[in-house]
Formats: sequence, C-alpha cells, structure tokens
Amino acid sequence: MKERIYIYLFFIFLVSCSKDKKGHNQESDNAQLDFYLNQLSQPNESQKEKLYFSNKIFQFLKNRENSNYTRSNLLKVVEVYDQLNEFNNLQISNRMLLKNSLASNDTIYVGFSYYYFGQRSYKRSVYDSAYLYYSKAEKILTKHNNNNILGNLYLNKSSIQLNYNDYLGAENSATKALKYSRIEKNLLCQYDAYTNLGIASIGNENYEKSIEYHTKALQLAEENKLHPEYFLREISLNNIGNCYQNLKVYSKAIKSFENALLNKKLKYSKPVVYSTLLDNLAYCRFKNGEKKNLESLFLESLRINDSLDLDSKIIYSKIHLSEFIYERDTVRSQHYAKEALDIAKRTKNSNDLLISLKQISLVEHKDAAQYSKEYIKISDSLQKEERKAKDKFARIAFETDEIIQQKDKLTEQNRTLLYFFIGTLFLGILLFVIRTQRAKNRELLLKQQQQKVNEEIYNLMISQQATIEENRVKEKKRIAQELHDGVLGRLFGARLNLDSLNRFSDEESINNRFNYLNELKNIEQDIREISHDLNREKYVLINNFVAIVSNLLEEQSSSFDPILTSSLDESIKWDKVANTVKINLYRILQESLQNINKYANAKHITVEFKNQDNHILLTITDDGDGFDVNTKKRGIGLQNMQSRVAECEGTFEIKSKKGKGTQTTVSVPMEKKTIEAE
Repeated sequence: MKERIYIYLFFIFLVSCSKDKKGHNQESDNAQLDFYLNQLSQPNESQKEKLYFSNKIFQFLKNRENSNYTRSNLLKVVEVYDQLNEFNNLQISNRMLLKNSLASNDTIYVGFSYYYFGQRSYKRSVYDSAYLYYSKAEKILTKHNNNNILGNLYLNKSSIQLNYNDYLGAENSATKALKYSRIEKNLLCQYDAYTNLGIASIGNENYEKSIEYHTKALQLAEENKLHPEYFLREISLNNIGNCYQNLKVYSKAIKSFENALLNKKLKYSKPVVYSTLLDNLAYCRFKNGEKKNLESLFLESLRINDSLDLDSKIIYSKIHLSEFIYERDTVRSQHYAKEALDIAKRTKNSNDLLISLKQISLVEHKDAAQYSKEYIKISDSLQKEERKAKDKFARIAFETDEIIQQKDKLTEQNRTLLYFFIGTLFLGILLFVIRTQRAKNRELLLKQQQQKVNEEIYNLMISQQATIEENRVKEKKRIAQELHDGVLGRLFGARLNLDSLNRFSDEESINNRFNYLNELKNIEQDIREISHDLNREKYVLINNFVAIVSNLLEEQSSSFDPILTSSLDESIKWDKVANTVKINLYRILQESLQNINKYANAKHITVEFKNQDNHILLTITDDGDGFDVNTKKRGIGLQNMQSRVAECEGTFEIKSKKGKGTQTTVSVPMEKKTIEAE
C-alpha cells in the first residue's frame, strides 16, 4: 500500500514540475485531483486504497466552487464512504453535497444526498430516521427514474416496515423494489425483494402465497448460482420449510429442511442458519410423530446457539425441548420453559416473551392463570406499539408529501410573483384576491376532510378493539375448559377411589379418609370457582368504547388540575349501540372537557353515563365560573354538539349561571328509530 502511494505521489510531483509558474497551483491541483479520481475508479483497488483516495479527493473538493463537476465528484466520494461503512466521513461529505445541491437547486443531487443519509441511518439501525430520508429521496428520485438506487431504497424500506410488523406497507415497498431491480437486472435485489414479500405474507398468515414468493427466490438463487457464499439457497429452503410447518404439512417441511442441510459447508460457514435448520427439522419430525434421536438434534442446535450467544435462538430451542420432553419428563420440561422465560425477560423482546409465557403456561399448571394474564398484557402492549410504528410511518410519509407540496407551491408562488411584476397592478390585485380565496377554500375543505378521516380512524379503532377482545375471550374460555374438563375430571376420579376405600372398618382409617375426601371436595370447589370466574370474565371485560372513554378521562386527570369523578353504568349494552352514536358521544365529551379546561377555572368535574329508559344519559358537571346561557353567544363548539345530538335523534341541554358552574346533559336513544315500509 505505502509503496504504491509513493509511486502516485512521485508521478504527481513530475506532473507539477512540468508546468509553468503561471497557473501552476491550479493546474497542479487539477492534475492531482484527476489522478486520484482515476485511481478511485479502478476496480482492483483495495478498501484501504479507496479510502485513501476518497479522503484526498474530498480535501480538494472542499475548497472548490459549487459546480456540477464538484457535486458529481462529491457524490462519488459519498458512494465509496457508504460502501466502506465510513459513517463519520459519509456524514461530513454528504452534508456538503446536500448544502451545495440545495444552494444550486440541483434536485437530483438533493435526492442522492437524502438517499445516502438514509443508508447511514439504516446501517446503524436508526430506522425511523432512515425511513424519513428514504421517503424524501423517493419523492425526488422517482421523477428522475434512477432505477438502481430506487430498487435498493424500496428494499430497505420494506425491511424497516417488516421490523415494525407493518406487513402491508412492507409488501408494497418490496413490490416496488422488485419492479426496479428487474429493470436494472439486479438479481440479488430481486432475491431479497422476493424474500421480503414471503416474510410479509407470513405476517399476514398467507402461507401459500409466502411459499410462492420463497420458491421464486430459491429458483433465482439456483438458476443463476447467486452468491453461493451467502447460502441463499439454504435460507430460502428454510423459509419454505417454515411455511409448511405453519401449515402443519410436516412431511414437506422436513423434506425442505433436509434438502438445505445437504450442504456440508453450512455448519462451519453459516452456523446460525445451520442451527436453525437443525432445530426446525427436529421439531417438525417430533410434530410428525417421530421420537427417536430427536433430542440430540435439539441439544446440538441449542449448543451452537449458546456458543454464538444468540438469545432469541436459545429461547426457541429451549421451548421446543420443553414441548418435546413434556410427556416423559415434566420437571425438565418446566425447567427449559422457565429458562426460556428468564432469558426473554432479560432481553425484553416482546415476541420472545409471548412464546415463552405461552409455553410455560402449558407445562406449569400451578401458575398457569398468572402466566396467561401476563401473556394477554404483553400481547396488548405489543399491538399498541405496532400501531404506533405504523402511524409513525404514515405520518412520515404524510409530512414528506406535505414538504414536497409546500415546495411546489412555493415555486408556483414565485412564478405568479413574476407574472405580477410583468402584468398590470390591477391584474396583480385580482390574482391576489383569487389566490387568497382559494387558500381559504382549501383550508376549509382540508378541515372537513380531516374530520371525516378522524371518524373513519375511530371506527377502525373500535372494530380492531372488538377483534382483540373477541380473541381474548376465546383464549380465556379455552383455559376455563381445560381446567374444568381436565383437572376436575382427575380430581373427581381420585375422590371416587378414596371413597371406595371406606370399606375398611377401623375408626382411624375412616376418619382419615373422610378428611381426605373433604379436602378434595374443597379443591374441586376452588377449581370450579376459578373456571366459572374465567368464563364469566368475558361479560365484565371493558367494552371497546368504554376503554376509549376511559383513556380520555385518564388523560384529562393526568394533564389538567380539576379533580375528575366519573361513573359508567354497567347496564348499558354498548355492543348494541351504533358506532355513529358512540363517535358523537365521545366527541361531545371531548369538546366539553376542552371547554372546561380553557374557560371554566373549575376545581371539580363529574362525568356520568346512565341507562335511563333505554336512553343513554351523559351528564358533564363542573363547579367553574359558569356563564349566562341566555346572553352568551354560542360558538362553533356548542353548535357542533347540538348538531351531533340531533344526528343521534337525542336531546341537548346546558344549565349554567355565573359563579355556579355548568351542567351539560345529553340524552340519546340506544337504538335509532326506523320507519318500516307498509
């Protein structure tokens, strides 16, 4: 390396010495820069040499004027820093590229710069920042048809969305990645796009479609002998086997795993994939009814995962071992399940926690109910986090569109301004009035659309909550049935056996047996009560609407000073109340609390939902300043409340006096009246 650099420097020295003194520095610098650029473009340069030349080129470009030549070569330097994962140098050089591109209004280079900022964040696992930069780059580069970068951009976006379980978004991004990689004939990008599509389909539980995508990826790898050092064929076979495993077609899954394990290099070159295949193969054989020589496969997979310190893989191995040996060694089975749960709690991975809790609840009957409650709690929390992530991606996309629209609007305004100076003063004033009116109309239309979108989102929240509650009830009912049909049956048999022993006539034996019988009856009664409690719990589960209202009230209590007292009548059957009524009640409550917080200066607030003659009665009372309802001009908030109540065919009343507080009463029927055709 050093010898080659000395030769380069000697060559540059000769070139510089051959120039006249006039313009010597500039020509010498140009010669050196051209030389470094030429060397950087050579395919056989080592990574160290590429880094050296890139650093030299950047030092020259820092002092150059902002021209297309400078920006073009800056981009070459940025590309090399990205390839070498030189993140600090990438940040500095790319910041200069973005600054120069914005100053010269060079949109294509702005797009390139955003893309490489996204690359830096993606490789450093800062996924929200990466997604933001990719979205900005996407808006610009799609207009310039830069297919190669777009293919990789959409591929990375889909990987980020998969990481946050946004399967629909990941499928959309991977489809675009496939489109652009086909145009550029980028086979590796096509393989990764098919793989991401397959993973997204698994997330949507469409296993047949997932098999189709993974099979296309496999064919691509085999037909083109695509990067055998990456073991793409074996990875695809493992993915296909996982799909068949989820479909419980264990014979095909076993065949796929065995086919992958035929590659003897896998064990030493890719031990992670090897251990995964071993564990999957053993588990599918176990599920297919085989039992011989399986424990050794499980243990070998566990040993490799332990040696590589792969916590998530270790958890899966221990769970599979726990399930495999449960029937013949309950104690060891419980031990493996407990170890898996301990690791999952230490790593705080929600998915690992869920599968660990599920397994230990199946083998540890003593605390099964507690584990099940914890499982439900974590599952709900995980779903909330997934929704937040999806909302965040949607918000980033929306904000990016908004920035682009603002930029386009600014361009249009500048053009209009130019016409204004060219045209007459009268025409300028007229255009100004028209533009102002249009802006007001757009703002009003946007507000109307936003209100409609909010209500649609609320409906989606309610329906999604309903699905979650339904699944929760099913799971608890299943546990109740297990307790009732399994444990009670065995206890009842034991009691009968003890009862049959009463034929022994000595007094002490009879007394002891009666004591045992009474104790068994007590246990039987306790378990029956647990079973009934679990089965009854579905009737006292918080209703979807009630949960949303409770969240609003909790936010009110935690964010504002007034003491809040609330009561919700349990006799109200919210599942029979129309979603439109629920939305309007929620908005009325929300608007009332906002008015109290802004104007009332109240110390206490009372919110009540009552069931009164098949009507829902909502009463909101505060002890604030109050106002004269006869003289006070009603604002848009109160008008909206009245409009919502009228939509629900209900009644609306406000009682208030200055210094006496305010009471808002809303009464709406639980079911809308319908007129049947005669």
